[in-house]
Amino acid sequence: MLELDGITIKWLGHDSMKIKGDKVIYIDPWKLKDTEPADIVLITHDHYDHCSPEDVARVTKKGTVVVGAADVGKKFKKEDFRVVKAGDRVTINGVTVEAVPAYNTNKQFHPRASGWVGYIVTMKGKRIYHAGDTDHIPEMEGMKDIDVALVPVSGTYVMTAEEAAQAVNKMRPKIAVPMHYGDIVGTKADAERFKKLAQVEVRII
Repeated sequence: MLELDGITIKWLGHDSMKIKGDKVIYIDPWKLKDTEPADIVLITHDHYDHCSPEDVARVTKKGTVVVGAADVGKKFKKEDFRVVKAGDRVTINGVTVEAVPAYNTNKQFHPRASGWVGYIVTMKGKRIYHAGDTDHIPEMEGMKDIDVALVPVSGTYVMTAEEAAQAVNKMRPKIAVPMHYGDIVGTKADAERFKKLAQVEVRII
């Protein structure tokens, strides 16, 4: 777990993250063991290992808002779901959420045309970037003042450790955290290789 000025970031495996500060936010909850009720759930795209309505239901309470691209919304009740596209910025329960592009550049698992996203969450003055399933894309270089960048490192469907290191070396977040390993694809060796190559502080959580 990473602690940052009253905010905790907990890796729940694969791409799943829990961010807790003023509010409780889950990103891509899947195979959950931690089921603290959520204020906000962010879904990056509709693949089963990222968009799991069963896991979302386990952390839903009255007032929980689920956010994602239009195709993700088809799996949830409309009154509980907010559709976003890359470039959107919304405020939910006092938390600012920006949807940013996430796509493959040299493979076809996550086409740009699908409109899937990553997120920048601003909570208690800290900007936390969850890249989603993506390659090293040009839009990353325009992301400024990122306190924590959560980036995939496994290769196959997303960036390799080397590509992820190149991305954070250009983005310059204060802290980078590797994810997307340890289930389906990727191992801790990918996270360690990323840490070795990154020129920013890396926390393996």
